[in-house]
Amino acid sequence: MESAVKNRVYINGTGCLSPQPTLGNHSFLEELVSEVTIRLKAIDPNYKEFVPPEMVRRMGRIIKMGVAAAKTCLSDPSPDSSPVASLTLAREGSKPPSGGWGVGVPDAIITGTGLGCIEDTEKFLGNMIRNNEEFLTPTSFIQSTHNTVGAQIALLMGCHGYNFTYVHRGFSFESAILDSLIQLESGRAQSILLGAADELTSNSFRIQERMGFWRRKPVDNLTLLENPGRGTIAGEGAAFFLLERAEQPTTYATLDDVEMLFRPNSSQEISGQIVQFLERNKLTTHDIDLLLLGRNGDSRFDSVYDEVTRNTFGEVASCGFKHLCGEYMTASSFGLWLATRILRAQRIPDIVKVERKPSGLRHILLYNHYRGINHSMILLSKA
Repeated sequence: MESAVKNRVYINGTGCLSPQPTLGNHSFLEELVSEVTIRLKAIDPNYKEFVPPEMVRRMGRIIKMGVAAAKTCLSDPSPDSSPVASLTLAREGSKPPSGGWGVGVPDAIITGTGLGCIEDTEKFLGNMIRNNEEFLTPTSFIQSTHNTVGAQIALLMGCHGYNFTYVHRGFSFESAILDSLIQLESGRAQSILLGAADELTSNSFRIQERMGFWRRKPVDNLTLLENPGRGTIAGEGAAFFLLERAEQPTTYATLDDVEMLFRPNSSQEISGQIVQFLERNKLTTHDIDLLLLGRNGDSRFDSVYDEVTRNTFGEVASCGFKHLCGEYMTASSFGLWLATRILRAQRIPDIVKVERKPSGLRHILLYNHYRGINHSMILLSKA
């Protein structure tokens, strides 16, 4: 699948809620969460700082995660903004001032999610069974749809523009990126709030555990990649990005292109697709300064990364990121957040354990796959 982006797209704000203390954008993985576990839980902030208190109790957790990440993203250029005041104005029907969400209301909101609002879906189905399909409250049903996160953000902001949610398993976030790039290139939008969110409930964790997704024994997440085995550790999170056609003083990087590959037959096919992808962007593998890989410690699937890097990239520096966030269908959104921060800071945190540190950081290629089925490449460059 190809995008047709000709002009540069700038990432001018980020917000990431993850199992690491990443939300405030005040530090860059200086403090780390290390757990011996098979499940990483996203760190919940005080959501009353992002949502009026009377609304918090009615929101599902994934919605609150998405709102917090989106608010952080849009207030990234102006961290002294007041989110609660802005949301209250929006709820009362007034357009939030630019100070409330930092940069005001974007032209579009495009999100991706793999499993959507699982918690509210479970609540609704559980109440249906317990109440014999009678006397059901509509709140959980209304909030159980996959587009609830993007819709709730739009309602809180007073954003009446294009709003779309992609639910394509391991391609969910990448599909949202592709749509965002097309919207910006076509001129239909000048600013887009791009995001992804996935939550992990106890029930969904157990179901995937029975399917052999996770490790049988707990492992230290920070040493996950050095201890390969059958299965990985589960994760969750929400990440949002402000995409604009114009460069700003707050610009992190440029989002150049995205490519998706479904069920490739071999690592050679993947390598060939990567080469074509780079050629489309007038680059070669030698132009890539850092290869950010979706390794997750699962020996059944990580071998693909090894083969591709060995056959295609040779001495290019590479590192992973899923030991920090865990595995989930939109984990590549955390990888994109990490890549944007690396390009802006022009340094690679020690915890990502890069092999052969590059002399400069101009182009980063994020290559990820979900269980060997959904393969994707995201190209970023220094602004």
